[in-house]
Amino acid sequence: MIEARQLAKLFGGRAAIEDVSLGVAPGEVVGFLGPNGAGKTTTLRILAGVFPPTSGQALIDGHDVVRAPLAARRRLGYAPERPALHLEMTVAALLDFAAGMKDVGGRRARRAAVEDALGRAALAEVAARRIGTLSKGARQRLGLALALVGDPPALLLDEPTAGLDPEQSADMRRLIRALGTERAVLVSSHALAEVEALCDRVVILHRGRVLSADTPARLAARLRPASRVDVEAAAPADALAAALVDARGGPRRPGHAGERPRALPRRARARARRPRRAGGARHRERLGPPRARPGRGLARGGVPRSSRGGG
Repeated sequence: MIEARQLAKLFGGRAAIEDVSLGVAPGEVVGFLGPNGAGKTTTLRILAGVFPPTSGQALIDGHDVVRAPLAARRRLGYAPERPALHLEMTVAALLDFAAGMKDVGGRRARRAAVEDALGRAALAEVAARRIGTLSKGARQRLGLALALVGDPPALLLDEPTAGLDPEQSADMRRLIRALGTERAVLVSSHALAEVEALCDRVVILHRGRVLSADTPARLAARLRPASRVDVEAAAPADALAAALVDARGGPRRPGHAGERPRALPRRARARARRPRRAGGARHRERLGPPRARPGRGLARGGVPRSSRGGG
């Protein structure tokens, strides 16, 4: 249904994507995973017919998006990350305008297409509201509703949960999953956890090239053991090592068999090594006779004041 064959795109001599091939069958949700700048949006725009590829072929339900653009676009719904919304229009009016642009024939057919899109995107309650008054989540659903006008069998969704709170993201994922039971859906994202919960397969794009393609479970098993976490801590090395041992092994009971002695912080070790004088000698030293200072207990030349005078 959605197919990319060795797609490549150059911008000013720089390759945005190279040799990208993928396919999405009806009834399947495929995640397009990669960091920002990997080429996900460029690939989706080529598949949507926004601009042509430098080389390769993009097909929607067998129609080449370059040679037969109108036929391909009638079979496709595209929801960009930031949909172009006319904020002064109402939700229903914008969907009706989109139905006319997609050649949904007849007033009655357009009205049915608008009502269907409103129902699928859970926007029926705000159909008469101006778009400028909608929340971020409602605007994202409206972008999806625009893609659903005309009931296309293929959907391209670019970061559909971007900027949504956790509850709105969960609602959007449930909606996409339900749409994927009947359509071919390609969803771009940069979060592995999101595509794990949403997709049947995942295609990973890195620096414009397909790095891997597999099920989410297999990819997660391959990627997670190789992950590394760097931590910086401002603490004495021995105390930090002891804390990590406790965190790894859990709390231990005092005197438990096999318990490793807990390392003391550096200052505590210094205090433990310092010998104590019996009987409070250190305290007595502090209370001993003060050292004489010139000008107080001694006269000039070191002669005691009491010895000056006659004789």
